[in-house]
Amino acid sequence: MGQFFQIHAETPQPRLIRQVIEVIQKGGVIIYPTDSSYALGCRVGDKTAVDRIRRLRRLDDKHNFTLICRDLSELGLYAKVDTVAFRLLKAHTPGPYTYILNATREVPRILMHPKRRTIGLRVPNNPIAQAILNELGEPLLSVSLILPDHDEPLNDPYEIRDVLENQVDLIIDGGYCSLEPSTVISMVDDTIEILRVGCGDPTPFEQDA
Repeated sequence: MGQFFQIHAETPQPRLIRQVIEVIQKGGVIIYPTDSSYALGCRVGDKTAVDRIRRLRRLDDKHNFTLICRDLSELGLYAKVDTVAFRLLKAHTPGPYTYILNATREVPRILMHPKRRTIGLRVPNNPIAQAILNELGEPLLSVSLILPDHDEPLNDPYEIRDVLENQVDLIIDGGYCSLEPSTVISMVDDTIEILRVGCGDPTPFEQDA
């Protein structure tokens, strides 16, 4: 049975955040809040944890995970960012957007799109997620918490516990999240394309598309 932590949505308790990091570093799968929906997360490079998430979500090996980063500088380690993309990223990061960008050599091959060598990255504007990333000191591998046969993410932490406490190592109760996932913006090869409209306003990106 997974643990269930109630973490303050605005001022996360450092003691609990450190315990979250211990779970992640031991290969655990966690459910945590973002500024869009709840998400599943694990340590980058932990194949066993990634496979657990794939089974839980029923994802095939072609599904792209997202790297959740602390800030724009960390994002820049894993993605090639041109001048136009940097201007948009700086204006809208952190925020409820996932950006598809050309990957750098820092990205493990298993995480990249097999043909396009692209990667999804985001910097969430959520105090709990930021506290986890700051304490972990590296990105978190993540996907939205949308279960098979569901159209929307789960957003009630107690419902999440009822459904998933035996399938993950830790559930963080950070209050209710949005029922929408992040808005997905492709910025590959100097072309801006809205791939999914979620809780992030796509208008600024449409103007530059």
